[in-house]
Amino acid sequence: MKQLFALAPIALLAACGSAAPPPDNAALNDGGEAIATRAVNVGSEGRTLPACPSVSRVVAAGTNVYWAPEETRVPKAKLAGGERVALCEATPDDRWFGVVFPARDGDIDLCGVSRPVQAAREYQGPCRWGWIKGGTVTLGG
Repeated sequence: MKQLFALAPIALLAACGSAAPPPDNAALNDGGEAIATRAVNVGSEGRTLPACPSVSRVVAAGTNVYWAPEETRVPKAKLAGGERVALCEATPDDRWFGVVFPARDGDIDLCGVSRPVQAAREYQGPCRWGWIKGGTVTLGG
């Protein structure tokens, strides 16, 4: 009887028919395919400069935030015009910027990217992160 109860949770999970999570906890597009992700790195300017060297404002039209550079199938978030974001890295051609941003109406200063970090690493929070297209922020805003 004990064996039967031990298998019950497994049977319930199997009955749900839910698919396994996508690799790297990526988002799924409408077709159920995993969306590529690329975390934003902070601290690439060295140990004496802020983790993200620039805070800028989103252009008036706003912008979508994506899971990775060139990954435009499913936006991760939408930023309104005038919102402040920390620019943390850029692709070599400056077509995409890795940004950190607070939840709506949050304070960018609480994201922890104005202080240096000991070594370059992926951003771990507490704010959100993602990738925006170049030309969608006013630098130094």
